[in-house]
Amino acid sequence: MPLVSCIKVHDYEFKGTGILHWSIPSCEHCKGRNHRRPNLKILGISALCLVLIATGTTIYYVYNSNKKEKENQLRIERFLDEYRAMKPSRYSYADIKRITSQFKEKLGQGAYGTVFKGKLSSELLVAVKILNNSNENGEDFINEVGTMCQIHHVNVVRLVGICADGFIRALVYEYLPNCSLQNFLSSADNKNSFIGWDKLQDIALGIAKGIEYLHQGCDQRILHFDIKPHNVLLDQDFTPKVSDFGLAKFCAKDQSAISMTTARGTMGYIAPEIFSRNFGNVSYKSDVYSFGILLLEMVGGRKNFKVMEDSTSQVYFLEWIYNLLEQGNDLRIHIGDDEADVTIARKLAIVGLWCIQWHPTDRPSMKVVVQMLEREGNNLAMPPNPFACTSS
Repeated sequence: MPLVSCIKVHDYEFKGTGILHWSIPSCEHCKGRNHRRPNLKILGISALCLVLIATGTTIYYVYNSNKKEKENQLRIERFLDEYRAMKPSRYSYADIKRITSQFKEKLGQGAYGTVFKGKLSSELLVAVKILNNSNENGEDFINEVGTMCQIHHVNVVRLVGICADGFIRALVYEYLPNCSLQNFLSSADNKNSFIGWDKLQDIALGIAKGIEYLHQGCDQRILHFDIKPHNVLLDQDFTPKVSDFGLAKFCAKDQSAISMTTARGTMGYIAPEIFSRNFGNVSYKSDVYSFGILLLEMVGGRKNFKVMEDSTSQVYFLEWIYNLLEQGNDLRIHIGDDEADVTIARKLAIVGLWCIQWHPTDRPSMKVVVQMLEREGNNLAMPPNPFACTSS
């Protein structure tokens, strides 16, 4: 029977002799199918490999993240145990949500966290700062708690409690109703926020005393490294309190310089030696520089990177203030006619200019700054021009 002597079964050929042979397909359909099969196999194997790689990478990342977070939590727990005798109250994340009424009222947000208004069971109002996860090893948290546990001063904000619950880290501070000094950095032309030169002088002196305490009043010297208006809080009586110690560093009181691998602080307030050792060593004088910038902002009523404009050029208002004082204009046309206000503004400006000398050795200590602020403004000598080395 010639018609059935050869039957094709898939890719095999069965001949009438009873012997099974591998057959090369002769029809176009089988040829096409035979050519496509290896491509499908390659695609399948490739997809399987990608899935395995992605799964393995995910497992590795999750495992290491969990391991690292557990190590960080143990590190924080060991740190808190060391400070058990002096540490403030500890709260869970559930407590924090209750205290803030589910984070109902936001007070502000900065580079290191978000602050919410809260209330303790004792009706005490507090400010709760939820820290960002920018520093995964918890260094910001440890820095701030470690610093605040050692500080007791009227011009430094008081730490009420802490939260270290899993990934959540929070700091509970006393609530200061007038918020930050930044809200009151305004010229006398703005009646809504200007609080008067007498009050500004008291605030400047309070800040200086707070920083002096950090430098001299603790067992170790505490360098803040982020002095700026946002980090000065005001209570109901406008008493200033230095806050936000996430970048703080400790050093011995007799240590003239500290090592620093990266710049820390806020642009516009960072001392030049932090960027370049050509200006000198990084030390407590770096805080003095930041305080000087803050003083001059209080006088000028503006951020230090804004400019004043005249008919010929634009110059930074810091240099503008120096030029006015050097020329004997004493800011009268910009402050007003009240002699007492002019004297206060001139004193704040002169002290600020002493503080922002480019070389740290030319800046006064905060103890001297306090003494200068407590003296009569007319008795203060003009400092050298701090901009001379930058002028062409």
